[in-house]
Amino acid sequence: MLIRSTRPFLVRPSELTPETVYFERRRFIAQMGLGAIGLAMAGCGHAEQAAAKSIAPAASGVGLNVAKKSERAGGEMPTPFEDVTHYNNYYEFGTGKEDPARNAGTLKTRPWSVTVEGECEAPGRIDLDDLLKPYALEERIYRHRCVEAWSIVVPWTGFPLADLLKHFKPTSKAKYVSFFTLFADTQMPDAGSTLQWPYREGLRIDEAMHPLAFVSVGLYGKVLPNQNGAPLRLTIPWKYGFKSIKSIVRIRFVEQMPETTWNFVGPQEYGFYSNVNPDVDHPRWSQKTERRLGELFKRKTLMFNGYPEVASLYAGMDLRNSF
Repeated sequence: MLIRSTRPFLVRPSELTPETVYFERRRFIAQMGLGAIGLAMAGCGHAEQAAAKSIAPAASGVGLNVAKKSERAGGEMPTPFEDVTHYNNYYEFGTGKEDPARNAGTLKTRPWSVTVEGECEAPGRIDLDDLLKPYALEERIYRHRCVEAWSIVVPWTGFPLADLLKHFKPTSKAKYVSFFTLFADTQMPDAGSTLQWPYREGLRIDEAMHPLAFVSVGLYGKVLPNQNGAPLRLTIPWKYGFKSIKSIVRIRFVEQMPETTWNFVGPQEYGFYSNVNPDVDHPRWSQKTERRLGELFKRKTLMFNGYPEVASLYAGMDLRNSF
């Protein structure tokens, strides 16, 4: 049972960080069962290939078999590997941007299973290896916009979220999908009283089934580092970064809008939808511009983060109120 706390915010959202880059290569590949072919950025266009060679020539980690590659970030150059893996938000491993890369080595990503429950015909608990077997891995380059006004472009490896959800046969009562991060205080040194644990997020069912919604198990053609959400996380590119929940262990189909971590903590600052919208400012800063990690100058924030194909999901909604 979750009990609403009246304690003040202990940390600022601008201090968020991801997990550590200490993952065990050989042990992980033996258990991941996804192959050891090191495909970095082939097929993503000459500019992206050159970028991969220049900014991540020694990217550590186990290579993944990538069956399909698609360009979805308008030819933008990927953010350097070091920035992507060392400037993160993952409160369970610290509230500084570099804390997760230092601390997430304590996260044990094997064995790993995901429990699926709620309004579906085929609920159950499934081992990660068995969960991944039916899917041919894809590489997609997505841009991301964090609520703190910075952004990145990342080549993710994974598969469509819809493919996973359909496997469990959601019923007509499943209007929303709720996701839960692992909570293990012995592995997560900073998972104290900062937030309500476990970390949880949610999507409307049609958002979750949209072709852009993605389950990521790697980045830059390598197995996902701990600080970036190993062993599997969501990638929802048209929403602010905190919606892309990390290290998922439980999925629940529900009829009513589920409670989410940041909406619970600060409902006036973090809405359930959290679509990237330059016309809706955060109470403490503007969302009209953003700074790409590694760049000096700001750029204009794009509606839906530059993915207009999701606009039909919100037809008729007042996106200032349903933010």
